[in-house]
Amino acid sequence: MLPIVLEVLGSLLAWLCLYAAFCLWNSHRSPEWNCRLVTLLHGAVATCLSGYIALWDGPWPLSHAGSPNTTLQVHVLSLTLGYFIFDLLWCFYFQTEGDLMLLHHTLSICGMVLVLGLGKSATEVNAVVFVSEITNPLLQTRWFLREMGLYHSILGEVVDFCFVLLFLVLRIGGGALIMYAMVTAPDPNWILKGGGLAMYIVSLGFMIEICRFVRRKMLKKYHSWTRLRSVDAPVKTNGHLAAH
Repeated sequence: MLPIVLEVLGSLLAWLCLYAAFCLWNSHRSPEWNCRLVTLLHGAVATCLSGYIALWDGPWPLSHAGSPNTTLQVHVLSLTLGYFIFDLLWCFYFQTEGDLMLLHHTLSICGMVLVLGLGKSATEVNAVVFVSEITNPLLQTRWFLREMGLYHSILGEVVDFCFVLLFLVLRIGGGALIMYAMVTAPDPNWILKGGGLAMYIVSLGFMIEICRFVRRKMLKKYHSWTRLRSVDAPVKTNGHLAAH
């Protein structure tokens, strides 16, 4: 366990140093701007590495839940665990996130600590990291577009569409398959099964918020369209001047 602990601490230190470097480089920006740069980078790296493991290197998470951890899985989870510890500490210090996000981070940390300690089940947890982090770069891009005044554009529409699509298909749909494989498999620890279900419930909570966002956005677009249509519509007459 000592090498894993040192690897996690090294990961935590690396993310802290990266954040400090961004703060020095972007001294005119807010702390949240620099933290989200770190989050964007981690999301991209974690998505690529966990996706490679889940889809190529194996083992397949839907059929090998509870299998022993591979060396690559341990490295990726240690890297991600260090980031989540950094981000949770940052959120507590600056108090920028709600209870749902704090619960998500806490469950993620506990799950990865348990998996690294048991020496098994990294297969399914790595898959959860993949379906969770794949939407993160889009989420951060959306925030940066807002900050730069570029959100209300075609690019903003594309980012929103891709984010919602990936979230529903992979995080909700793919996450359900992973949770089913984890719960029904005999090997995963029962605590991990309960934690996995709790994580999926948190994802459902995020889905409710996203559905509300989509509803508000669609209603806003509909009202804008109806107003525009009423202004641009030609005046219909029967050929006579209207009475005044």
